[in-house]
Amino acid sequence: MPAAPAVVLLSGGLDSATTLAIARSEGFAPYALSFRYGQRHALELASAAAVARALGAVEHRIVDIDLRSFGASALTSDIAVPKDRTEADLATGIPVTYVPARNTIFLSFALGWAEVLGSADIFLGVNAVDYSGYPDCRPEFVAAFERMANLATRAAVEGRRLRIHAPLIAMGKSAIISRGLELGVDYGLTLSCYDPAADGAACGRCDACQLRLRGFRDLGRVDPARYRAP
Repeated sequence: MPAAPAVVLLSGGLDSATTLAIARSEGFAPYALSFRYGQRHALELASAAAVARALGAVEHRIVDIDLRSFGASALTSDIAVPKDRTEADLATGIPVTYVPARNTIFLSFALGWAEVLGSADIFLGVNAVDYSGYPDCRPEFVAAFERMANLATRAAVEGRRLRIHAPLIAMGKSAIISRGLELGVDYGLTLSCYDPAADGAACGRCDACQLRLRGFRDLGRVDPARYRAP
């Protein structure tokens, strides 16, 4: 039997790369989906392409949408990306790097492609432990979207129940990294930074960089990503 197709949301960061590796390890044929949505860190798309190739995605598509039309996020407008926040800051409130409804939008596109592919499975790398307070990274959101998907699609009405897989949802960053290393993920290909330099070097100071660096540090490992000189 051929492997069942699965759509995997792939940003090019650490979490989504691990999720792609997990989907493949579970026997799915992964179709990677990325977005050029007006993000200031669009360099992540080159990382997404490299990860998709390295991890054997059947196909990798990049879809263009413009969330800068709405702004209201440090990732899609001229709002400064927060730097050097403390652990207490990271655990409190919703930061300005939250992009309104981003995961809802991305999952909707993934749902459409899944229907076309005849796939019953969508993977995304959201995490409710080290997640910087984003409301669309919570288990409640994932479960709610899955319920909606099974009401809103022809596939579900005709009997193909759709599943939203969030394999990292309850894992800390160090556990995610450890699992990815077991599966052969080359984290040197990934880019997690919200405010990278023009050459792709990570800032080392934004929330995403801090969480990532802490994960490697907790494992006693060196992050293979490139960082700007201090």
